[in-house]
Amino acid sequence: MRRILLVAAALSLAGCMARAPQPEPAKPPPVVETPQARSNLIGMSAGELIQRMGQPALQVREGPGLKLQFRGRSCILDAYLYPPTEGTGVERVTHVDTRLENGNDTSQPACIASLTRS
Repeated sequence: MRRILLVAAALSLAGCMARAPQPEPAKPPPVVETPQARSNLIGMSAGELIQRMGQPALQVREGPGLKLQFRGRSCILDAYLYPPTEGTGVERVTHVDTRLENGNDTSQPACIASLTRS
Protein backbone atom coordinates (compact mmCIF):
# COMPACT_ATOMS: atom_id res chain seq x y z
CA MET A 1 0.00 0.00 0.00
CA ARG A 2 2.81 2.31 0.88
CA ARG A 3 4.43 1.64 -2.48
CA ILE A 4 1.23 2.58 -4.32
CA LEU A 5 1.01 5.86 -2.40
CA LEU A 6 4.63 6.71 -3.24
CA VAL A 7 4.08 6.01 -6.94
CA ALA A 8 0.86 8.06 -6.96
CA ALA A 9 2.60 10.96 -5.19
CA ALA A 10 5.53 10.85 -7.61
CA LEU A 11 3.20 10.85 -10.60
CA SER A 12 1.16 13.78 -9.35
CA LEU A 13 4.33 15.78 -8.60
CA ALA A 14 5.65 15.00 -12.08
CA GLY A 15 2.47 16.43 -13.59
CA CYS A 16 2.99 19.69 -11.70
CA MET A 17 6.55 20.24 -12.86
CA ALA A 18 7.00 22.96 -15.46
CA ARG A 19 7.98 21.71 -18.84
CA ALA A 20 10.73 23.37 -20.81
CA PRO A 21 9.28 25.41 -23.68
CA GLN A 22 9.52 23.63 -26.98
CA PRO A 23 11.32 25.56 -29.70
CA GLU A 24 9.14 26.62 -32.61
CA PRO A 25 9.77 24.69 -35.80
CA ALA A 26 12.03 26.51 -38.20
CA LYS A 27 10.10 28.43 -40.83
CA PRO A 28 11.28 28.03 -44.40
CA PRO A 29 12.88 31.15 -45.83
CA PRO A 30 10.59 33.28 -47.98
CA VAL A 31 10.75 32.60 -51.68
CA VAL A 32 12.47 35.47 -53.40
CA GLU A 33 11.78 35.61 -57.10
CA THR A 34 14.83 36.79 -58.96
CA PRO A 35 14.83 37.79 -62.62
CA GLN A 36 16.76 34.58 -63.36
CA ALA A 37 14.09 32.48 -61.61
CA ARG A 38 11.20 34.04 -63.53
CA SER A 39 10.34 32.62 -66.87
CA ASN A 40 11.48 34.85 -69.69
CA LEU A 41 8.15 34.05 -71.39
CA ILE A 42 6.13 36.08 -68.87
CA GLY A 43 4.42 39.02 -70.56
CA MET A 44 4.51 37.61 -74.09
CA SER A 45 1.40 37.61 -76.26
CA ALA A 46 0.21 34.41 -77.95
CA GLY A 47 1.68 35.61 -81.25
CA GLU A 48 5.07 36.34 -79.70
CA LEU A 49 5.06 32.98 -77.94
CA ILE A 50 4.19 31.09 -81.12
CA GLN A 51 6.86 32.99 -83.05
CA ARG A 52 9.43 31.91 -80.47
CA MET A 53 8.24 28.35 -79.72
CA GLY A 54 6.44 27.28 -82.90
CA GLN A 55 2.86 26.03 -83.16
CA PRO A 56 1.42 24.74 -79.86
CA ALA A 57 0.48 21.07 -79.60
CA LEU A 58 -2.63 22.06 -77.67
CA GLN A 59 -4.76 25.20 -77.24
CA VAL A 60 -7.39 25.24 -74.51
CA ARG A 61 -9.72 28.13 -73.65
CA GLU A 62 -10.23 28.22 -69.86
CA GLY A 63 -12.73 30.94 -68.93
CA PRO A 64 -11.09 34.27 -69.72
CA GLY A 65 -7.69 32.63 -70.15
CA LEU A 66 -5.91 30.58 -72.75
CA LYS A 67 -3.54 27.66 -72.18
CA LEU A 68 -0.98 26.91 -74.87
CA GLN A 69 0.95 23.66 -74.57
CA PHE A 70 4.26 23.05 -76.31
CA ARG A 71 5.79 19.55 -76.40
CA GLY A 72 9.29 18.46 -77.19
CA ARG A 73 11.33 15.30 -76.79
CA SER A 74 12.58 16.32 -73.37
CA CYS A 75 9.69 18.25 -71.78
CA ILE A 76 6.20 19.75 -71.90
CA LEU A 77 5.54 23.45 -71.34
CA ASP A 78 2.17 24.95 -70.46
CA ALA A 79 1.85 28.72 -70.85
CA TYR A 80 -1.21 30.46 -69.34
CA LEU A 81 -2.30 33.71 -70.93
CA TYR A 82 -4.86 36.14 -69.49
CA PRO A 83 -6.17 39.54 -70.57
CA PRO A 84 -5.07 42.60 -68.59
CA THR A 85 -6.92 43.08 -65.30
CA GLU A 86 -7.56 46.75 -66.07
CA GLY A 87 -9.82 46.15 -69.04
CA THR A 88 -9.52 44.90 -72.56
CA GLY A 89 -6.32 44.12 -74.36
CA VAL A 90 -4.12 41.35 -75.66
CA GLU A 91 -3.80 38.22 -73.54
CA ARG A 92 -0.31 37.83 -72.10
CA VAL A 93 1.58 34.98 -70.43
CA THR A 94 1.14 35.22 -66.67
CA HIS A 95 2.34 31.75 -65.63
CA VAL A 96 4.42 28.92 -67.08
CA ASP A 97 4.64 25.27 -65.95
CA THR A 98 7.22 22.82 -67.22
CA ARG A 99 7.32 19.08 -66.67
CA LEU A 100 8.69 15.84 -67.98
CA GLU A 101 6.48 13.43 -69.89
CA ASN A 102 5.99 11.41 -66.68
CA GLY A 103 4.62 14.50 -64.90
CA ASN A 104 7.66 15.34 -62.78
CA ASP A 105 8.75 18.99 -62.66
CA THR A 106 11.76 20.00 -64.70
CA SER A 107 13.95 23.07 -65.08
CA GLN A 108 12.07 25.88 -66.80
CA PRO A 109 15.13 27.46 -68.43
CA ALA A 110 16.28 24.08 -69.80
CA CYS A 111 12.81 23.21 -71.10
CA ILE A 112 12.35 26.64 -72.70
CA ALA A 113 15.77 26.38 -74.33
CA SER A 114 14.95 22.92 -75.74
CA LEU A 115 11.64 24.14 -77.22
CA THR A 116 12.80 27.50 -78.57
CA ARG A 117 13.06 27.78 -82.32
CA SER A 118 16.48 28.62 -83.71
